[in-house]
Amino acid sequence: MSELTGQSFYSHKGRVADEADFRARVFETAEHRRDLARLNRIQKQQCCGTPWGWSQIVTVYAEGIVSHVTASHGRFHLSPERNAQVHAFLRSADCFYEDCCWAAVTITFPNLFTGDERRIADKKCETWQPDAWEAIHGVMLVPGEPDVRDRRSFECDHADDWAVISARRSDHHTGMTEVVATRGGKRGSGVDERRYLVSSGEYEVGRFGFVIDETRHQTYDGPSSFMSWVGRTR
Repeated sequence: MSELTGQSFYSHKGRVADEADFRARVFETAEHRRDLARLNRIQKQQCCGTPWGWSQIVTVYAEGIVSHVTASHGRFHLSPERNAQVHAFLRSADCFYEDCCWAAVTITFPNLFTGDERRIADKKCETWQPDAWEAIHGVMLVPGEPDVRDRRSFECDHADDWAVISARRSDHHTGMTEVVATRGGKRGSGVDERRYLVSSGEYEVGRFGFVIDETRHQTYDGPSSFMSWVGRTR
């Protein structure tokens, strides 16, 4: 261990807490490489269109299951027959799977992936598609796990409240934070915005955002610390 240097490694998967975690990470990586060697993936250069642009590299995992790498994006494309095997909660109508949706392919065809890839896919599904994860595993997640479900509840509970979308320390009022809020924290053109002053000691974003308490926080129409609000009186 003492003789290892940066040149001994080929990738970086994030910081580790201590030597025990480091050793565990090395073991997981070695296991992943061993599993990869046992899989019969075929990689080739092929020019074909995908929803993410022209494919530069194609990896064939099995008949009807291919992964595309493009200049800006990529992920999996399944044949209609393979796509029909994907759980209904995870199935894509166009047979393409990108971003977190790639986990659906791994979960459906686990024998084509390494143990490390299966663990990552399962966690992604649990985090981003908890309803599907519960249906697949037959297990109910406890409150607080995962965040996406709690965020959904938070957004539902505060759909009609003024939620902060931007904040900065006020240049005009010492000890105060100037915030911009919208109904339900929505963003985009045409969305009604309000400004408030909140005590900096009180302002805490929390897990999903800061909600204005209209019984205590008053709307603010004075000089703004936001460049986009300079000259606006609202």
